[in-house]
Amino acid sequence: MPSYEPTREFEHGQTETTGVLLVNLGTPDAPTTTSVRRFLKEFLSDPRVIEYPRLLWWLILNGIILRIRPSRSAKAYREVWTDEGSPLMLYSRALTERVRARLEEQSSGRFSVELAMTYGEPSVAGAIERLRLERARRILVLPLYPQYSATTTASVFDAVTKHLQGVRWVPEMRFVNQYHDDDGYIEALAASVRDHWAESGRGDHLMMSFHGVPQYTLDRGDPYHCLCQKTGRLLAEALGLGENDWTLSFQSRVGREEWLKPYTDETVRQLGERGVGRLDVICPGFSTDCLETLEEIAMQNAEFFTEAGGGTLSYIPALNTRDDHVTALTRLVERHTRGWPGS
Repeated sequence: MPSYEPTREFEHGQTETTGVLLVNLGTPDAPTTTSVRRFLKEFLSDPRVIEYPRLLWWLILNGIILRIRPSRSAKAYREVWTDEGSPLMLYSRALTERVRARLEEQSSGRFSVELAMTYGEPSVAGAIERLRLERARRILVLPLYPQYSATTTASVFDAVTKHLQGVRWVPEMRFVNQYHDDDGYIEALAASVRDHWAESGRGDHLMMSFHGVPQYTLDRGDPYHCLCQKTGRLLAEALGLGENDWTLSFQSRVGREEWLKPYTDETVRQLGERGVGRLDVICPGFSTDCLETLEEIAMQNAEFFTEAGGGTLSYIPALNTRDDHVTALTRLVERHTRGWPGS
């Protein structure tokens, strides 16, 4: 059952606002096998995420993956879980609050801002209804994925449009597909690297690790690989890096099929074997820190690097609630809502 009450569609004389819906992937409710299994079932049942024939995938998912992976993933989640909950949820909520406050400050309350998760809570449907309760007749959807992929951004679109099919008075909608080369986003990334260097010293090499996707997504026309490459190039230019000073890679692959290359774990080991003393790693595709950055990169891959003969791996945090990140997102909102009546 939905965790919201259907909104009254129309009232005479109501004051209208512009809604902003920030959307992240989602997270289990707790670092337990049961909670992780429930989350993974919803996530991995999405045909945008896994493009296998449905019956075949149902058998693989329920017969193999959901019997094995939840306990392993739950253990990893426990490594990064906080007293307040999941890092992804905490940072996403805090980021939403900061964007809301900035927009209220700059626009005298003309914007209503909500957070949603594609999988789990707070749901996209519930967030849209909360915006409609605040009389948002125009809604901008801003997925927190800088680089477009059908596996992520398009899933947000699906969730939004699925809910709107049951709405009597559909609000005007706009959708931010990507901001991989946005000046504010690139400068925020560059500033985060400079701040890290100023605080911790500069490493011998910079790795930019993006979340991986299967190779077949690129073969079928997904632009994600190219958008990641452009982000990496722009960030390197902003930092004044030479071609031998940085490496771009893709992490988090699962299964035996080919994913986008080079793989982060293999590249980390290669850099370690070369005797790199300190490896700095940033994950530009993640708006907020989460399991994949805090456990996979800062813990797992740090071990891979050291075991292969490298010195230390220094993880550069995601943009999270940095002021320049908030500025970049609010400017995106202002630019994409420009020309709408009342915004």
